[in-house]
Amino acid sequence: MSKQYFWLTKAQFAKVRPHLPTDTRGVARVDDRRVISGIIHVLKTGGRWVDAPRGEYGPHKTLYNRFVRWAEKDVWGDLFRALSKAGGPAAQVLIDSTAVRAHRCAAGGKGGSKTRRSRGRAAGARRKSMR
Repeated sequence: MSKQYFWLTKAQFAKVRPHLPTDTRGVARVDDRRVISGIIHVLKTGGRWVDAPRGEYGPHKTLYNRFVRWAEKDVWGDLFRALSKAGGPAAQVLIDSTAVRAHRCAAGGKGGSKTRRSRGRAAGARRKSMR
């Protein structure tokens, strides 16, 4: 079985690069193309950050930290809005709703908070009690 890794092409990264923050200080940051490819890989597979292949994308902590910091700065929202305005086939612009997870309480069970009466009481039968 061959491993399938996601990697941004040079043309894709050229469209993304102008929207990335450039106000970094301190140590030079890891290659943006590598990190973004790793973040997309984790999000597409639905895996944990720890499971991202280190040899391919670098340390999982770097992927997670970059994802969280850019989410706080709304870099992802700005990037998505800019790329969606650029056009292209609709299939590449849409978000697939099947990837959205529902809360564990959202499935099964009766809906609503309506109190239901038992069949015997609804039919006019006499009240039963347990003594």
